[in-house]
Order: sequence, then C-alpha cells, then structure tokens
Amino acid sequence: MKLAYSPTSPYVRKVMVLLHETGQLDDVTLDERVTTPLKPDDALLPNNPLGKVPALERADGPALYDSRVICAYLNDRAKGTLYGSGSRHWDILTLEATADGILDAALSMTYEARMRPENKQMPEWVEGQWDKIARACGAINTRWMSHLSGPLDMGQIAVGCALGYVDLRHDARGWRKGNDALAAWFETFDSRPSMATTRPPT
Repeated sequence: MKLAYSPTSPYVRKVMVLLHETGQLDDVTLDERVTTPLKPDDALLPNNPLGKVPALERADGPALYDSRVICAYLNDRAKGTLYGSGSRHWDILTLEATADGILDAALSMTYEARMRPENKQMPEWVEGQWDKIARACGAINTRWMSHLSGPLDMGQIAVGCALGYVDLRHDARGWRKGNDALAAWFETFDSRPSMATTRPPT
C-alpha cells in the first residue's frame, strides 16, 4: 500500500498512529505530498479528486481517502478492535467525529491566517471556529472522560491528534483552561510511543 501524506497533517497523523498501534507500518510506503486548498498537488488527484491527504493506494480496489475511511479500513485489515462493538461502537464514532470537528475548525483558523490576504481576513470567522473547539473540548471534558480512560480505541486516537494539532497551531488560545481532566488525560496519552513517533515537526 502507498499512503499520500504530509508530516504536519493531523488527519494523516491519525492514520500513522493507527498504523503504529496495529503493527502495520511496514506494510505502507509513505509518499510525501505538499497540497493546499489553493494549489492541490496534481499527483494526488487521480487517487483523491478533493486533492487532500491522506489517500491510500491499495492493491485490492480503488484508492481510499478521508482519514476516517482509511482508519476504518486499516483497522479491519488488521482485525483490530479500535472501533469496538455494540453501543461502544457508536460512542467511538461520535467521539471521533467530535475530534475531527475540532480539527476542521482549527485548520480553518490556520488557513484564514495563511491563505487570505490580511485585509480580507475575518476575525469573527476565526472566533466562531474557536468557539467550536472550546465547546467540543468542554463536552469531552464533561461527558467522555470515562470513555477516554478505557481500552485504546479510534476515538481516543482522534482526540489525541486533534488536541496535538491545537497545541501546534493555536497553543496561545489555551484549550486546557477549565478542562483539567482532559488536559491530564492528554498529557499521558501524548506520551504513547505512537504519538511521540508521529509528532509533527515545528
């Protein structure tokens, strides 16, 4: 398999952490790509018409894209348990969606500063995105801590990667304030070998 990736992409990091945790890293060749919303990498388009990483080429079918699709596929390939079963399965998917929502908002803030000319940037938009992140962190801190303390699953990986990206790009915003339990969990989770190995360059 070949994975189109970027070392700074938090969506790619989810896939990389899963590869580490399920022992599949040696089964994947990494193909680094540089792509932006304004200038997608042409080489990506045959495998992902959206021009985004990650995208996973595989021998048994068309390329897969979107981190949630790729992670589900790789977990199934490894006969893993990262998506649980029964009611826990739906909890995991909800927590992963919450984490990906944090990433979507944080990335939107980053793009607003990097991609738009300063005179066209919209502070109200940025604050609206941060409000999403703050609400999501608060919800995880109050509703999901018992889940985060359970066996490793994709919800935990997604939350860990999302908070790592917020630290990378928006650390000054201080998501930890008022979220003591989540902050303590993240400090421990972020020290896992799979997280340490996939930490993005600064």
